[in-house]
This record gives sequence, structure tokens and C-alpha cells, in this order.
Amino acid sequence: MKVQDKLLGYQCISCEIEYPIIPFRYICDCGENLDVIYNYPRIARHFFKTDLLSSKDRSVWRYLPLLPVKYSPEHTDIQVGGTPLIESKSLADSIGLQHLFLKDDTRNVSGSLKDRASEIGIQHASEQGQHILVAASTGNAAASLSSLAAYHRKQAIIFAPASAPPAKLTQILQYGATLVPVNSHYDDAFRLSFEFSQKHNLYSRNTGINPVLSEGKKTVAFEIVEQLNWLIPDVIFVPTGDGCIIGGVYKGFYDLIQLGWIDKMPRLVAVQSEGSPAIMNAIQNDAPIHGVDSSTIADSISVNYPRDGLKAIRAITDSGGFCITVTDDEILSAQLELSSTTGIFAEPASAASVAGCKKAVESDMIRQNDSVVLLITGTGLKDIPSAQKKIQLPTPVDANLDDVESFLKSRISGFSTS
Repeated sequence: MKVQDKLLGYQCISCEIEYPIIPFRYICDCGENLDVIYNYPRIARHFFKTDLLSSKDRSVWRYLPLLPVKYSPEHTDIQVGGTPLIESKSLADSIGLQHLFLKDDTRNVSGSLKDRASEIGIQHASEQGQHILVAASTGNAAASLSSLAAYHRKQAIIFAPASAPPAKLTQILQYGATLVPVNSHYDDAFRLSFEFSQKHNLYSRNTGINPVLSEGKKTVAFEIVEQLNWLIPDVIFVPTGDGCIIGGVYKGFYDLIQLGWIDKMPRLVAVQSEGSPAIMNAIQNDAPIHGVDSSTIADSISVNYPRDGLKAIRAITDSGGFCITVTDDEILSAQLELSSTTGIFAEPASAASVAGCKKAVESDMIRQNDSVVLLITGTGLKDIPSAQKKIQLPTPVDANLDDVESFLKSRISGFSTS
């Protein structure tokens, strides 16, 4: 299908004014974000569940009829998406659930869910005649754009807080992107990046204002439904900072409902750090979103003002979900528990979904027999120093067998030298 056949245009999430597909715009005249609006009846005449059954493509491009871009043969050379959905009995038992699944997006190209947005954004930029992409990020979105820009032979300019984890900044530079470290927080980096892109007419890969990028993130919802054989989970826990991911997850399920492929929406739960609770505050107080002075070890969800906050609130309220906050200590404990019970090493922001789920079970906010999915959005290899806060490297042993056996005896229950 041609892009103009499947898209109706863009609509403001706040004032609901509609805009045509061309010219492309980032935000509404009122300053709020836009939704991509699809022609679902026309798509339904050309795209069927059976098409997915016969598709050999395991990347995000298997859902092309529900993406706001065209197809390019080069997409077949790299796989973004198609990450596993893993049922974990061990973590379920530990938390107190009967049915627990982990959507492991640490397996993506750059190690995070953000690759889904970058892949679609790069294609969209190309269709706009743009070959230089600009982004602001605390690390994951920047590393993602840098990685895929290198593959697609595009140029990436990244504005990132100088305080971002060194591993993420190293990823950006390793991929050949131009890094602009900003001596301030993420919100200032975001502002500078958008001002720069607008002044020099460059493509902005900022999910918080670019409606196309949320369309990439929604593919995680499509995959979850397919991997559960079209059974809808009861609850999905989503680490939330800017609100972009949970907004994308909502849009994915909304698309499938409009096509008539599913008949209900799972409860979507936004998990925020207690040190970055802007969306939680708005929901609790039934008030507009106000900025906070964010401070949390989970850098990927550390945001003063959520740029996609309205979409996040819509996702929570329309799905019958809720928002929950967790402490940094709860996040780090959950990170260690996730790694030691499942073998999945997640960064702190990703482990927030585990911490939020544990707290929700303990508070009876979800039922023990609910089918639950946790989004694991980024690998722990991006932030080793944070993980080291909950572990202690052992003192070295001398190079003799007696010392080795004594060392292991003190650490492994039931270990015997006999």
C-alpha cells in the first residue's frame, strides 16, 4: 500500500485539530503532540492475520501496512524487533504470580527497545529527503540512532547530558555519531536539540515530539499479541519517563482493536521512579502535568517534564491501568533479582518494570492469576556502575586449591570438599 492510501493525516492529542500528511509537522499549533491517524477500513481490506502467518520477516517491517512509511529493500539486511517473549516461572514464583512474561528488548541491535523507533524514523527521514538526524537522549535513544544511522549510512548528531552513563556515551561515539555533551539535564539537551534541528532544517529523532517514532515503538505490542497466539495479557508494566513507550504500546493495541483483530486492551501500568514522578503526580492529583526536579539512578526514565505525558495518561486511563512509583533501592534490588532468576541483565530503568510489578502484587493492585507482561527495555551492560551498587566483588584468593575450596565452601550452600 502507498503511504497516502493508509494514512489519513495527523491529529492533536489535546485540541484534536487535524492536519494533512503533507507537509510533515512535529507538533500541533497549540504546542501539543500529534497522533498518526490511519485509514483502518482500507488497511483491513489489504492486510490480514494470515499475512503474518506466512511472513518470513521477523523484524518490525512485518507490520508495514500499519507503519507510516514506505518499504525499502535494505531493511531485510538487519533485524530490529522480533525479540523473544519469555515466560519465567522462577521470577513469577518469586513475585507471587502464576503467569509472568518478559518481553526482552535487550536483544535489539543497540540493546534497547528504542531501536524500533529509530528504524522507522530513519526511513521516514529518508522519505523527507533528510539524511542528518538530530536527537536528545540520556543514552538509549542516542545509542540506538547512532547504531542504525551507521548501518543506513546517515549522519547522527546527539545532544546528551554529560552525566549520562559512560557506556552509553561510548556507544554513541563508537558508532561514529557526533556527540554534543550538555552540562545540564535531559530537558535542556532536548530543548537545544530541537532548536538546533529547526534552525538548520534537520530531522528530529525526538520521540517526545515526533509522532512517527511512537509508531515504531508500538510494534512491541503487535509482537506480544502474536507471541501469545492472539491472547491478550491482563496487565503490561512499562518503565515510564517521557511517556513515549507506554503511549506507543497503547497505540499498538488500539490499532489491532480498530482492525477487529483483538477485542480488548490490556491494563497498561506506567512505572516511574519516585525521583521522577511527573506523570504519577498528574494522575494522583487529577491535574495537568507539571515539571519536577528529577533525580534517580534510572537515567532512562529520569525526566523533569514528560514530553509525551498526555499520551501516557491516555494510555493509563483508557486501558483501566494505573501509575506506580518505585525507589532507586527497589529498582536495584529488582535488577539483581531479574538477572539472578532469569539470566536477563537489564539496566535500572528496565528493572523498574520488575520493581513496579512486585509492589503492585504486594499492594493487591493486580491479581495473582493475572497474565502479566513486563517490558525489559534496555540491557544492563549500558550502566555497569549502577549494577555494582548491589554487588560486591570478592576478595581474590591465593593460587592454591585449599584456598579455592575454602572460598567456595563459605559461599555455596552444601558445598563439600570431601
